[in-house]
Amino acid sequence: MATAKAPTAAQHPINAKLTADEKIELYRKMVRVRRFEQVSMLHYQGGRMGGFLHLYIGQESVAIGCVSLMGENDHVITAYRDHAHALGVGMGMNECMAELFGKATGCSKGKGGSMHYFAPDKNYWGGHGIVAGQTPLGLGLAYGLKYRGLKGAAMCFLGDGAVNQGAFHESLNLAGLWDLPVIYVIENNGYSMGTSQERSSAFDGCLAKRAEGYGIAWDQFVGEDIFEVRARVQTAIDRAHNESKPTVLEIATYRWEGHSVADANKLKYRTKEEVECYQREHDPIQVMKRNLIEVGVATEEQLKIIDREAQAEAEASGEFAKASPYPEPESIFDDVYWEVDNKTEAGATGRHFFND
Repeated sequence: MATAKAPTAAQHPINAKLTADEKIELYRKMVRVRRFEQVSMLHYQGGRMGGFLHLYIGQESVAIGCVSLMGENDHVITAYRDHAHALGVGMGMNECMAELFGKATGCSKGKGGSMHYFAPDKNYWGGHGIVAGQTPLGLGLAYGLKYRGLKGAAMCFLGDGAVNQGAFHESLNLAGLWDLPVIYVIENNGYSMGTSQERSSAFDGCLAKRAEGYGIAWDQFVGEDIFEVRARVQTAIDRAHNESKPTVLEIATYRWEGHSVADANKLKYRTKEEVECYQREHDPIQVMKRNLIEVGVATEEQLKIIDREAQAEAEASGEFAKASPYPEPESIFDDVYWEVDNKTEAGATGRHFFND
């Protein structure tokens, strides 16, 4: 007797209810990230940007899949590889590219650069350059939600190199102790900057399993299929929304470029063959493309048009950034204490989330 096939990730309820247009939009968002990152790399290499530039090429399905599930009271905070999350929540290419150029039209007025995108109006809280420094902040977002009685979640992204930081473990302790609706998403691209996990972390093949020490639920899976990402992350969101409980997720992914564009050793701590294998066999955009074509949602030509549109948008954002002015020197004192400068209630009371 034939056994029934297990449902695929695409058949999971959260994905099955997607319309054809919504599936295509997920693809468009991933392609927009890819083209934005590639264009920004060209400008960086051309000497038009300073500081660091941490690219997300090869990981697009993780950020876009996760933030596509956000509702009204869901928040997101991440580390320094933050461009995809920003574009995913709806930030524009112009403001993001201008920030990379250090221009006044940037999302952080040219003062933050690559690692410090922010959009509080979209529940997007950065962009943080200190390794694991965002993890207690993500916990605070979750605390605020619970304190105010809101049904929401705080998704806090971190890299595999951040899991050994004390701030992360302190955050896990409070998340487990107080049952806070935080979802820690470990984007595991295999290398803590340039050091493999085998050389940097004591573990038995699963970093997320450390959550057991704090009584926290966890999951581990490969993130190259955006439908798989959405299906598995939705479980954590439901847990946060309905039970006010935390989750640690470990999503296996792979960055094609170096830790940053300035990483001259990207082929010294990993082989060219390894990189090419992931590019050829595990590209999340190609995985999504094949899926859309196979089920008849889109044609090859339709997806090529989306790609060309994303390329044109990214190139136009570069021209916008080049033409934009630099911040005036005196503006360095603005926004140091944003709430106070803008005379908000939080600035007057020192309470942001906790006002009744």
